[in-house]
Amino acid sequence: MTTMPFAPRGYLPVLQELTGAFAEALRTADPAAAVSDCAGWTVADLATHLGNVHRWAATIARTGAVQPQNHTAEAGGDLVAWYAESARLLIGELEAADPEAPCWHFGGAEKTKAFWYRRQVHETAVHLADAGSGHALDPAVAADGVDEVLGVMLPRVTRWHAVPQLPGPVTLRATDTGDVWTVHPGEPPALGPVDGDAATVEAPARDLLLRLWKRTGPDPRATGEAAEALLAAPLTP
Repeated sequence: MTTMPFAPRGYLPVLQELTGAFAEALRTADPAAAVSDCAGWTVADLATHLGNVHRWAATIARTGAVQPQNHTAEAGGDLVAWYAESARLLIGELEAADPEAPCWHFGGAEKTKAFWYRRQVHETAVHLADAGSGHALDPAVAADGVDEVLGVMLPRVTRWHAVPQLPGPVTLRATDTGDVWTVHPGEPPALGPVDGDAATVEAPARDLLLRLWKRTGPDPRATGEAAEALLAAPLTP
């Protein structure tokens, strides 16, 4: 079973690993190639978005305050070098930050800088998959990403989407880590204990994570109307 969330500084080596893998994927990718799970985006668009998100999060981690967003600012001539610099800026700010210091963020969790360590790991993990990298995501990291979607994004879902309408509870199981979450109907739906019968969704943690972020991949084993409703509903920004 995965202990979630990790200690904030425990995310730093994972972030270093994932950003390094993303930079490596860029070195061999065609910048003009389409990104199948991000409609209308090329690899260059994907890298520009992620690099700008890193820079935005780095500024928030430094200041603790909400910052304007511009995730399409041009990277300049060397996209790989610019992305790598973006990652270094982010990691440097997170290394220097006090995770317990007050900080703005958009999730349903305590308003401290700790949010950004976790968020940037999973932002990078999902976009690394978008880039077509063969990097093997640690199942415990993937399970933590599922937990972030259900425990931090779902409580604030109305910032981005209509409330998912679930006809009953849904239990999600990560078949490789043994982690289990049960989502109960509500305004919005919320995590809670297993209480009687529930629809089920089962898959390895990485497959669950990518499906919750509406990426294509192996279909989880889903049983029940509520499971299908949860998988169909947009839950994340």
